[in-house]
This record gives sequence, structure tokens and C-alpha cells, in this order.
Amino acid sequence: MEALLSIHDVMPETLDRVEALLSMVPVSARPGTVLLVVPGRDWRPGDLARLGCWQSRGLELAGHGWFHRAERVRGWYHRCHARLISRQAAEHLSQPRAALKALLADNHRWFARHRLAPPELYVPPAWALGELRGEDLAESPFTYVETTSGLLHTATGVRRRLPLVGFEADTPLRAVGLRFWNRCNRGFTSERHPLRIALHPGDAELHLAGDLSQTLAPLTRCIDYRALF
Repeated sequence: MEALLSIHDVMPETLDRVEALLSMVPVSARPGTVLLVVPGRDWRPGDLARLGCWQSRGLELAGHGWFHRAERVRGWYHRCHARLISRQAAEHLSQPRAALKALLADNHRWFARHRLAPPELYVPPAWALGELRGEDLAESPFTYVETTSGLLHTATGVRRRLPLVGFEADTPLRAVGLRFWNRCNRGFTSERHPLRIALHPGDAELHLAGDLSQTLAPLTRCIDYRALF
């Protein structure tokens, strides 16, 4: 099976669990895995060296917010999103448009400042873009942006709708909802619409750990998202 594979929430405090998740991925499928890095955490030289090592092994780094934490809840939409989906992770929903544009620029600069290959892809925490508009993304330093529905080429505005599965089920109720979501999205998978597999550092310890293992076991190759455009 071929799919797009990403691991979210890559921070100094999650690196060991990220490594454990990577060990669950078949060796042939590990190159091309996208690691979503949160720059605003307390990165130490050893942590940065680990990111560089992963890049040298063929894994790709992508931008993923700044702190990965919403400073406050803004409005009814954010309140509902936090309760049903994101908890306190939807960082973009707590900030105005100008601050978000600066966040994207700061995120991209962070990689070069630490001698890491600059990312082409940006994924907002919890896939929530907030007040950012298409023209903001086109002016950003990122070539691609991922949301819940799929991928966007920022310069052209071309979108690719892609099915998505995830396993971050920290309660039995979330496990039921996510299992239903995953089953529906697998049904939309085709050669033109390959599956996206989104992992989070704690997934192997949560309620869908068995589903996670079954999904990763047949994976033979990671699809390069650029090839979809």
C-alpha cells in the first residue's frame, strides 16, 4: 500500500515517541515520512541534531504552528472546535490575521536559522487555518499547505482533496467517532486520491493503537505530496 504519511507535534518532549512511531513503519516506507515540527518549544542542540539526522535519512520536516497551543478561546467556533476536536491545540484560531502571517514567516525562518533544510509544507495545528486567506498563503514562504480536506498549492490556488485517517483517540467516545471517520475516508481512497495517514506521538498508547498497527503494517512507500500537483 502507498500513502502520504505524517507525524504531527514533533517537539523536544515528544522525540522519543516520534522515534517509536517511526519504528512501527516498515523500513521501505520510512523515507518520505513528513515530520511536523513545532519551532517555539525549548529546542536544545541535541534535539536539533536529531532533526538533522532524520532529514539525512530521507525524512522531511514541515512547519506546524509555533507553540502548538491556543493562547485563548476566541468566539463560538473556536469553543466548539476545542471541545469536539482540538482541545487547546488549534493555535491559529486564537490569533488575528496579521499575527498568523508573522507566525508563518517566523516558522519558516526558524529552520534555516538552525541549519535545517527549509520546509515547503506547512500544516496548521489541528489543520485549522483560522483567519488566513488564500492571498496570505500565496505570499507566505511555504509552497504547500495541508488542511483537513487535503493539500493546497499556495501560488496557484490548486487544491487536491485527499482522504485522511488518524488515531488520536484519548477517550472511548473519540475512538468510536474516529473509527467511523477512518472507515468513511478509506472508502474515498483511489489512485487519484491516495490516503493520508496522520500520526500523533501518543497514538500507540491510545484507544486505536490496534487500528494504527494494522494501517501501518501493509505500507510499502510514502507518496511525495509534490507529485500530486
